[in-house]
Amino acid sequence: MSLDGFVAGPEQSVENPIGQGGMRLHDWVFQTASWRRQHGLEGGDRGVDADVVDEVVQGVGAYIMGRRMFGGRDGPWDETWTGWWGEDPPYHTPVFVLTHHPREPLSMQGGTTFTFVTDGIESALDQARAAAGDQDVAIAGGASVVQQYLAAGMLDELYLHIVPVILAAGERLLTDVGDPTLEPVKVIASPAVTHVKYRVVRGPHAGVRPPAR
Repeated sequence: MSLDGFVAGPEQSVENPIGQGGMRLHDWVFQTASWRRQHGLEGGDRGVDADVVDEVVQGVGAYIMGRRMFGGRDGPWDETWTGWWGEDPPYHTPVFVLTHHPREPLSMQGGTTFTFVTDGIESALDQARAAAGDQDVAIAGGASVVQQYLAAGMLDELYLHIVPVILAAGERLLTDVGDPTLEPVKVIASPAVTHVKYRVVRGPHAGVRPPAR
């Protein structure tokens, strides 16, 4: 996330999925040995940022993401589109994609299966929990999906990676999320990014469903 709260720049498209300037928010992660290893590459930096990249995938048994994060143009599916990540996506677990348009599950190399969910965030969470078993469910993004789960009281943690960049426009993360109480439980800083993990505290009017990461 940028210092001014954006997770993507303006004018997002299939050709420029994170918008103008948005890739600057991810430069730090591309430099880590952890990210490179997850994508079958060698080399990279082995510092605190690499440790965070390792941490965020530990113990994850399923992911949830939105249609835009999976990619492809809006509207009915072009089924030749199989995501941004090639034949071996980095998830290696079940991934549940929120969408308005049905599509058959898509099995990829390395244990990643994309299941397309058309009946809302609760259904996606139920399916992800069942797939994850005793492990965590991670909300991979994008911003709209995080907003929906946070507003519904269905997150127990929010992990922000704040990059010293000003985008000035684009897609904000923390809009339309109600008024959650966030307690910081961890802060890790490097010259490239500050990582802040929050616990989401539920009050008497929060959602009654059990939490998921």
